[in-house]
Amino acid sequence: MRDLPPTATLRAFEVATRHATFTSASEELHVTQSAVSHQLKNLEDIWGVQLFQRGKTLSLTPAGAALAPIVRTFFMNLEATLADLREEKGRFRLKVSTTYSFALKWLLPRLPKLAELHPEILVTLDSTDTPVNFASGEADVAIRLGGGHYPALHSEFMFREHIFPVASPDLLRRFGTPREPAELLRYPLLTRDGSDLVPKWEVWFQQVGVGVTSLKESVRFADSNMTVEAALLGQGIALARSGHVEKELRDVSLLRLFDVPFPSPVAYYFVCPKGIERQPHVASFRAWLIEEGVAAGLAYG
Repeated sequence: MRDLPPTATLRAFEVATRHATFTSASEELHVTQSAVSHQLKNLEDIWGVQLFQRGKTLSLTPAGAALAPIVRTFFMNLEATLADLREEKGRFRLKVSTTYSFALKWLLPRLPKLAELHPEILVTLDSTDTPVNFASGEADVAIRLGGGHYPALHSEFMFREHIFPVASPDLLRRFGTPREPAELLRYPLLTRDGSDLVPKWEVWFQQVGVGVTSLKESVRFADSNMTVEAALLGQGIALARSGHVEKELRDVSLLRLFDVPFPSPVAYYFVCPKGIERQPHVASFRAWLIEEGVAAGLAYG
């Protein structure tokens, strides 16, 4: 670009746009006032436009006002990118894609532990329920909930959650605590729309030996986090995955109803292009995930 001036000249312009005088701008740049004035005059000659109205104070012309944010963004982006590159020195960036609910409720709270155990791994976390296009570089690895059928990719079983009903203490004070699973049929039940990946009340009742003809639905949701939030607000009883309510069970804002074993029919799988799984930092991340699953008491097999 023939109109691209030296970086020092651009820097003088960016600094001057934030000051009222050449003197104050020169103090930030640690050069003389005449040096700043000379650089700005040189820039105006290169670009063929007047950038400042000179007087007792500096003020930008319309041309200067139009160019100032562009130059400022350039320096901000440059500094941010350099900071990222320095942070990555000796580290491996790992772009991880997973579902929003799993990222928010299970993975995100555990990432500080990963950073402590594996400081060489710099995770970039992206949450989406849509299929990952590994060829585009949008992710290196993915954690997906399903049946494990991912053609042409490396797919490895990690763990599966338990499924059980949860309710808020407030709701149980209002409705009473059910003594057996069949009693839940008289409670407002929070249900999910969606595919076979969604926990279904009908399947859970069948698992515990209760025949169901109709459910007393409260509200039907399209998102697991909304279902849990509605349960926290006392709007009904939710059928939750164990990994999505760890915090709520610990702080007793939700209570588990009935200790009935019911492993989720779908599981979490570690998915990536074939060969990637053998890279040391990828293998370390995958092993850490499995260890965290064991510590959380998630079901296997």
